Amino acid sequence: MDWNWKQVKGKVEEQWGKLTDDDLDQSAGDRDQIEGKIQERYGIEKNRARRDLDDWYSQQRWA
Repeated sequence: MDWNWKQVKGKVEEQWGKLTDDDLDQSAGDRDQIEGKIQERYGIEKNRARRDLDDWYSQQRWA
């Protein structure tokens, strides 16, 4: 997945509300770090976090 972090950040916050601004700022758009934070905050497996992020991203409409 190749993304523009500035474009994606706000939508990630909407989808995964348990992620903090600090989580997202520290990740600086690094996908592995975001997956890890989703895994940590939601108590799910790494593969599940990856799949959820992929599924979510593929359903987005980017302007």
